[in-house]
Amino acid sequence: MRLGKKGKICPRYVGPKKIRKRVCKVSYELDFPAEFAAVCPIFYISLLKRCVRDPAFVVPLKSVVVKDSFSYEDVPVEILDRQVGRLRNKNNASVKVLWRSQSVDGATWEAEPSMKAKCPYLFPSDSTPA
Repeated sequence: MRLGKKGKICPRYVGPKKIRKRVCKVSYELDFPAEFAAVCPIFYISLLKRCVRDPAFVVPLKSVVVKDSFSYEDVPVEILDRQVGRLRNKNNASVKVLWRSQSVDGATWEAEPSMKAKCPYLFPSDSTPA
């Protein structure tokens, strides 16, 4: 029995599933739903993959709007930091951008001129009243 679709896009792993019990040193019985009743629930340890849950990799679904083409546009929220790097005789300004669907740990460094062109609302006005 194939789990999912056939061919090249057949999933390699189906899960995560809970381990019901350890059968012997090298095999485990998994807790499968009724739709997998035709599959033997006992698997050799080399066929299993550890599921490590890291909350940093979870994207909040409320803030992501998925388009029909299964893509989404990530919107910058604020500028966290600015730095100027020197490369030979050029100064390169970079800004650390916080994105809508990411946490502070997921902020990325972007080139300041390109961010000013795309999102001028993130930068305060350079003109000061006299």
